[in-house]
Amino acid sequence: MDRLILEFDRALRTLAAPARTRRPTPGAEMAEAPLDDAERRHVVGLMRVNHCGEICAQALYQGQALTSRDPVVRDALRLAADEETEHLAWTEGRIAELGGRKSMLNPLWYLGSLSLGVVAGVLGDRWNLGFLAETERQVEAHLDSHLQALPDQDEKSRAIVDQMRLDEIKHAEMAVHFGAAELPLPVRSAMKVMGRVMTGTAYRL
Repeated sequence: MDRLILEFDRALRTLAAPARTRRPTPGAEMAEAPLDDAERRHVVGLMRVNHCGEICAQALYQGQALTSRDPVVRDALRLAADEETEHLAWTEGRIAELGGRKSMLNPLWYLGSLSLGVVAGVLGDRWNLGFLAETERQVEAHLDSHLQALPDQDEKSRAIVDQMRLDEIKHAEMAVHFGAAELPLPVRSAMKVMGRVMTGTAYRL
């Protein structure tokens, strides 16, 4: 019961409380670049997608840790979740700086990702870690595309996305180190389709 209460508290803090970071926000020392209205809206949309992705990551790790059988794997998932919390803080702060808003569908994304995490954990730790590794690889590719899509002069947003990308690479390597299984191609393809639906919706809503 205590564990369930702690997990419920974690969910509430992810969705409702301002996220906190131990590391300095990447690019915080840089000057704000001039952006026209269209560029600003575009950057807000991209950062909203990234923030939404970090909401999903928190829920995914939470569900995986709840059902993982190996305490070492659970600890590794918790550590990765802590770093993802920093990503939440960075993207949340950047959205606020640009005068934007977070996705209105964050609770829905959270519940869906939590369910996926629970299922992945139930399948066993090798598949659990395989799901994590593939998720991080797809997030890395998604962040690469954002680095291409951001306005060249917006170095503040670019610094945040670049550091997030480095952290996601590290999380995927961690999963492989602990014995992640390679997911079947149909599963990887389905994950890509779901990812495109989420990013396309979060960009606008």
